[in-house]
Amino acid sequence: MPPSCWRTRKLFESPPFWMWIVGFLLLLGPLVTLHELGHYLVGRWFGVKAEAFSIGFGKELWGRTDRRGTRWKLAAIPLGGYVQFKGDMNPASIPDPDAPAESDTFQSKSLWQRALIVFAGPATNLLITVAIFASFNLAYGKYEANNAIDSFAEESVAQEAGMEVGDRIVSIDGYVIEDFADIGPRVLMYPGKEIEITFVRDGREQSLPIAIGESIETDQFGNESRVGRLGVYSGAPQVVSVGPVESVTLAFEQSWGLVKMMVTGIAQIFTGDRSLQELGGPIKIAKYSGEQLSLGPQAFVSFAALISINLAFINLLPIPALDGGHLAFYAAEAIRRKPVSARGMEWAYRTGVALVLMLMVVVTVNDLISLPLFGS
Repeated sequence: MPPSCWRTRKLFESPPFWMWIVGFLLLLGPLVTLHELGHYLVGRWFGVKAEAFSIGFGKELWGRTDRRGTRWKLAAIPLGGYVQFKGDMNPASIPDPDAPAESDTFQSKSLWQRALIVFAGPATNLLITVAIFASFNLAYGKYEANNAIDSFAEESVAQEAGMEVGDRIVSIDGYVIEDFADIGPRVLMYPGKEIEITFVRDGREQSLPIAIGESIETDQFGNESRVGRLGVYSGAPQVVSVGPVESVTLAFEQSWGLVKMMVTGIAQIFTGDRSLQELGGPIKIAKYSGEQLSLGPQAFVSFAALISINLAFINLLPIPALDGGHLAFYAAEAIRRKPVSARGMEWAYRTGVALVLMLMVVVTVNDLISLPLFGS
């Protein structure tokens, strides 16, 4: 099929552009609002006055001031939001050196209270993910499949290495495999990696070195992903009902698994095992939002859980201007027994903003290149 026809087919399979916009707003709007609401509510709990609560940045499109003096507003650029507490010089929460020393300012609170206020935003996003996963677990149960190989893919590195149907995988590089689902986290993010698989055959434990296969997989919308595969399949899984407690415990495990995958992916970009082009930004999020919205509520809510935990993770990175940057300053303050100097904080925030802007440029270029109009 000629490349032009292939691109046309991809465009035809993608949902209309208006669904990208609707999906993006339905996704980021609630997630950002709840993130900032976490900051706001914990700040209120500790008696800090909020001067502004904004969804979006830039020019105010709509707003009202409540009886506590907080300006609630909707701004023109829907790429985030902020709560500006009393005593902050700007929305980035840089302390205002000229702010009066009053009990309802952010800076007047103890170190642990300020840290909790800052941490509340990412924590809220994490809890959203856990709540979504727990709801799905409770409604649909969990899948269980034994760790014995039932069949092989057409191209299977495991079969080529000498594994056979019926072999029961018990560990990968020393990590215990109790269920077939335990194999994915040890394989999906590591195409090309040499691993050692331990399995049981005819009652005897054996080990084999295997290089994980690399697969470029394409979904129904033409999105490609590079993943690792062994080329093994389990038998039909069983659906097992779970109760409220187990559904939450399982949701935390699932969320932690996503965090480990994100850390692994970023580390692989730094080591050169993955391309920088795999990073995505607002345009790609809008595209995926529209695609998942077109698949129905369950797919869209699942995607929201993924983006929510991404927001939590990104915001906790120790980059000034992000929540993690504030927490890093508080950690330094706890160690030094005094705050970082105003000049030091100002330069750190400038550097942090520059890094964030550079990253935004990189991911936006990646987004544009990945679109069918520009892609190859």
